Amino acid sequence: MLGYNRTHFQLTTFLLLGIPGLEAAHIWISIPFCLVYLLSLMGNVALLLIVKTDHKLHEPMYLFLCMLSVADLMLTSATLPKILSLFWFNDREIYFEACLTQMYFIHSLSTMESGFILAMAFDRYVAICHPLRHSAILTPAVLIGLGLFIVFRGAVLLSPHPFLLRWLSYCKTNVISHTYCEFMALIKLVCTETKVRRAYSLIVAFLTGGLDFILIICSYVLILLTVFNLPSKAARLKTLSTCVSHVWVILVFYTPAFFSFLTHRFGHHIAPHIHIFIANIYLLIPPMMNPIIYGVKTKRIRERVFKFITMKGA
Repeated sequence: MLGYNRTHFQLTTFLLLGIPGLEAAHIWISIPFCLVYLLSLMGNVALLLIVKTDHKLHEPMYLFLCMLSVADLMLTSATLPKILSLFWFNDREIYFEACLTQMYFIHSLSTMESGFILAMAFDRYVAICHPLRHSAILTPAVLIGLGLFIVFRGAVLLSPHPFLLRWLSYCKTNVISHTYCEFMALIKLVCTETKVRRAYSLIVAFLTGGLDFILIICSYVLILLTVFNLPSKAARLKTLSTCVSHVWVILVFYTPAFFSFLTHRFGHHIAPHIHIFIANIYLLIPPMMNPIIYGVKTKRIRERVFKFITMKGA
């Protein structure tokens, strides 16, 4: 199929290049990608089932974690099957509308993930700074409202992105030097002025991921101030230990996210394959690591996993 409709000068398909310069190694690169995808699916599904069946885990932190797991599952399923098809079968072609749809899901779901991590930080803040009011503040109605607001924010703020790109002229090429469709990779192919669209993308990124990160930092500053005022070292360590899993989730999510963002904006001298690897780590690693982090650090989840394994072994 032709990549261009020459009558309307409108693209009908894009071609995904994969990882530039490493096309010959795609089949080998696909092995860890596939393993990470399978671990993400199994880990997040297992986490959802454990929390659903164990009423002692029906607490705000784990309910927000389940929301994060659902977003992780949707994000990986929106990207990894096509990436693996590209690596295994050299299936580079993707329809224009499908590319815009994938781009929308990637950015909106990533925004939702950031929001759920912020909600988890708010839970830790309330639990440590206002422990006696925790259940009164984070009621089921509040949890549902926060979850719906986070989903609504991601869905609405990112909804203009496909329309910002839909009616533009793509006169440079229809080859995307990436493994999946994303806003910055697509807008580089446009031959008209894109300053307004780029500015909107930056504003949305700041109002979502950037603002979320600032609020998370603020919540942990308040948590640390409260912890340092506790009377004993044992009490301080015990309180901080309840935040360890969440801090790891923050680091795993935001570190590759910021690296990917910075290399897009300022890393013009960074080799393309390094940038693509960082972008894929941002999509692959957090969904795999989140259930592992909470599985290792949460005794109740560990016990349920061991119980399931021993039942299977018997």
